[in-house]
Amino acid sequence: MVKIKDIPKLDRPREKLEKYGPGKLSDAELLAILLRTGTKDLNVIKLSQKILQKFENQKITDITIDELKTVHGLGTAKACEIIACFELGKRMLKGKKTSILLSPKDVWERMDDIRNSKKEHFVVFYLDSRNQEIQREIISVGTLNESLVHPREVFEGAIKNNAASIIIAHNHPSGDIQPSQADIEITKKLIHAGKILNIMIISHVIVTKDKWEELKNYD
Repeated sequence: MVKIKDIPKLDRPREKLEKYGPGKLSDAELLAILLRTGTKDLNVIKLSQKILQKFENQKITDITIDELKTVHGLGTAKACEIIACFELGKRMLKGKKTSILLSPKDVWERMDDIRNSKKEHFVVFYLDSRNQEIQREIISVGTLNESLVHPREVFEGAIKNNAASIIIAHNHPSGDIQPSQADIEITKKLIHAGKILNIMIISHVIVTKDKWEELKNYD
């Protein structure tokens, strides 16, 4: 049996989570972090895989303590920890809707706290592979220029959040929806950087109080 200590350090679940974030871990690795230890015959990752395989046809977040305890190596304490974690997750997500960004109008609606501002805000929406919003982040506040909006700041968050693609957006306090030359140049620069990093920029949306405009054909 391969013990956890025999696995290269960067391939161990805790170290991987710390370095790459939870999105890079398999279900078994995430469960292994909860369990912490395995059994005499199974290391913690193998034990986690055994649990997931046993309940593959059942919604694992709804299993009971007694059902978990039927797995050799799982006692009351570990079973309770798993159930408590699942229950906390369900409570935290209760009533929340998945936010999917597809259109400029969706972006305009998500900018309701910014579009009336008297200062320009440059915003990035980090998306997963299904265009579901992972996080929204304000990158800069002030007149758009290359010193305020740099690819490093834009894509640092994308890498950190394991984003598959991003949408960029900013407001025009003047109410003029037309893109400036600076807007166009920044868009070109970010699209080019995204190609190098293999992170697609889906669109760049300009918003005002009651309008929106999508920058196109600046690839």
